[in-house]
Amino acid sequence: MSGTEAPNATLAPDSSLASSRNRFAGLFWATLTVAIFSGWFVITRFSVTRELSIWDITALRFGIGATLLAPVLIRRRATLPPAAWREGLVFAMLWGMPFVLLVALGLSLTSAAQAASIAPTLMPLFAGIFAWVFLGEWQGRQRWIGYAAIFAGLSLLLLAGAAAHGPPSLAGLGALAAAAAMWAVYTLLFRKSGLTPIESAALICFWSATLFLPAYLLLGLSRLSHASAAEIALQSIYQGVLMSGVAIFTFNRAVSLLGSAAATAIIALVPAVASLLAIPVLGEMPSGAECVAIAIIVSGVLLASRRPDIAKPSQTPRRTL
Repeated sequence: MSGTEAPNATLAPDSSLASSRNRFAGLFWATLTVAIFSGWFVITRFSVTRELSIWDITALRFGIGATLLAPVLIRRRATLPPAAWREGLVFAMLWGMPFVLLVALGLSLTSAAQAASIAPTLMPLFAGIFAWVFLGEWQGRQRWIGYAAIFAGLSLLLLAGAAAHGPPSLAGLGALAAAAAMWAVYTLLFRKSGLTPIESAALICFWSATLFLPAYLLLGLSRLSHASAAEIALQSIYQGVLMSGVAIFTFNRAVSLLGSAAATAIIALVPAVASLLAIPVLGEMPSGAECVAIAIIVSGVLLASRRPDIAKPSQTPRRTL
C-alpha cells in the first residue's frame, strides 16, 4: 500500500502547482484581452461617429489582419486539413465579419458605455447557459449567483443611461445582444476544436477578408478618403493588429487555460474599463447610478469566474456529454 501511496503524495502538489500556474497565466491573458477590448469600443465609437463607416472599420480589421497572419497559414498549409478550414469558416461567421459589423452598428446607434456594457456582459450569461443546456456542464451555485448579479448590474446600467441620455436604440441593443450570443457560441466551439489560438485567428481573418473585401470594393463602400491620415493609422493599428491578431490570440489562450465560462466572465469587466477610458477620450462621464451598476457587474464577474463547486452524487448535472 505504501508503494502506491508515495507516488500519489508527490504527484498531488505538482498537479496543484501546475493548475495554479495555468490559472495565473489564464488570468494574465484575460486581463490583456480586457484592456484591448475596452479600448476597441472607445476607439471604434470615436470613428463611426465621425468620418469612417462600419464598413471601413471591418475592412481595416480583417484586411490588415489577414495580411499579417497570412504567414501562419502558409507555413501550416500542409498540416491544416480541409476540416480545419471549414472549422475556421464557422469561426469567422461567429467572431469574424458579422460580429464586427453587429458591434459597429450597435456602437453607431448607442454609445461606447452602452455597447461595452451589453456585448461583453451578456457574453458570460450566454456562455454559461449554452454550456449548461447543450453541453451539460455543471455551473455551480456561485456562478449562477454571479450571472444574476451581472444581469442585474447590466439592467441598472441601461436604466441609468436611459435616465441620463434618453432611451437607447432597440436596433442597437439587438445588434449587440446578437453579437454577444455569437461570441459565446464561438468560445464553446473553439475549446472543443483542434485549432491553436494563432491558427484560429489566422483563419478568422482569412475567411472574413475573403468574403467581405470584394463586396466592400465593388460596391464602393469606402469612406477612407474622407478621414485624416492619423485616424486611418490609428484604426489600422487597433483594428488590424491589436483586434485581428493580438486580441483573438490572447482571448483564445484565456479560454484554453481558464475554460469558456470563466474566461468569458472575466471579459465582462470590459464595461468598467471602457467607461473609464471613455471619460478622457469621448468625454462620457458615468453617473453615480452607472458607477453602482458597474460595481455590481464586477462583483458578479468575480463570482462567475470562480470554478464551479464539485457536485455531489445526488447533485449531478441533468445532462452529460
